[in-house]
Amino acid sequence: MKSYIIEGGRKLKGTVEIGGSKNASLPILAATILGNGISKIYNVPNISDIDNTLKILQKIGCKVKRNNGKIEINSHYIKNTEIPKELMSKMRSSVILAGALLGKYGKAKFSYPGGCDIGSRPIDIHMNAFKKLGIEIREEQGDIICNAENIVGSTINLDFPSVGATENIILATCMAQGTTVINNAAMEPEIVDLIKFLKKMGANIEGEGTNKIIVKGVKKLSGTSYNVMFDRIEAGTFLCLTAATGGEVLLKNTNYGNMEAIISKLEESGCAIECKKNNIHLCAPKRLKSLEIKTTVYPGFPTDMQQIFSAMLLKASGTSVIVENIFESRYKYLSELRKMGTKIIQDGRIAIITGKRKIQSAEMVCTDLRGGAAMVIAALTAKGTSKVKDIDYISRGYENFEKKLNGIGARIKVIDD
Repeated sequence: MKSYIIEGGRKLKGTVEIGGSKNASLPILAATILGNGISKIYNVPNISDIDNTLKILQKIGCKVKRNNGKIEINSHYIKNTEIPKELMSKMRSSVILAGALLGKYGKAKFSYPGGCDIGSRPIDIHMNAFKKLGIEIREEQGDIICNAENIVGSTINLDFPSVGATENIILATCMAQGTTVINNAAMEPEIVDLIKFLKKMGANIEGEGTNKIIVKGVKKLSGTSYNVMFDRIEAGTFLCLTAATGGEVLLKNTNYGNMEAIISKLEESGCAIECKKNNIHLCAPKRLKSLEIKTTVYPGFPTDMQQIFSAMLLKASGTSVIVENIFESRYKYLSELRKMGTKIIQDGRIAIITGKRKIQSAEMVCTDLRGGAAMVIAALTAKGTSKVKDIDYISRGYENFEKKLNGIGARIKVIDD
């Protein structure tokens, strides 16, 4: 088990290069299964979730080459359609590989996905959509077995605009018979990025970025090359941790257009933000103002930023109110932040944070990916030296996190416990 040792109380200042998007890379890597030939994906982050996805692709027969941020995948050699249980259990997003396997081969075998424990994330919405497409599903000893002689396009009305379900339906129907219409589809930029990639492969898809996506099945898809979008959650994290320390930062390789909800709240907190081309510059005030935040689906405030903002607001003036509308158990990290002498009250989906001018250092244990990042932010603002344990969670979503932090003035090191 590895831990961070963090010296707090330092203003962060400098330039950070934002990496490729985790949440766009994963479905795009899954989509390479659909192509005939080689696909080359650029700007892929070097994180453990990508490592696990590539291991799954290799297990089913793909030839994989990796060099820095470039990944080359040859799907010609796929020989089985079973996703290994031990890899499936490590991350929830592995379920989207099922849609790609079904779309290409009409069959898939997998178990219930794992990942961060942030609340109920049932895959019923995925399975119900598969059934609408003519896919037969049965369960045997914890395994889910899907088969379809032919996948036939249908109209699917999602009860909730699930990102994963939207991606799975798209992947399963790119080469289906007829047309599939997804109503109440998720509109996240990462889905738009997936669709752009699929279109380069030859897919016929309309409506990306809206809540109605139309997929017209084609006979085949080809390998292609593609540059993954930037990671808006990583960008938001560095903006927040800089703001929390009263610092100043310039983010490169980013875009204001996908981050309006995040930037709007940072400006409301008192930060001065300037956006030019692919750069975002933030200068923090002497003390942040309190906020009211409600998480919701895109284009609203993202649930992945809830924990990040909560940590940023620990030292803000006044009382902040956070309402988590997506995942009911995404407040587990609060018990760790309370070790720092913070004033936090939780009632169901609502968290009330009363800012303090000073918080104390502490030893904390990561509860999940974004919760771990929140603990790092809190430690950066605390007086003294803090320890954040079990940082493997953080490596699931942030590339070279401690290196980038040290590059803007933090003092953080990794130790092996």
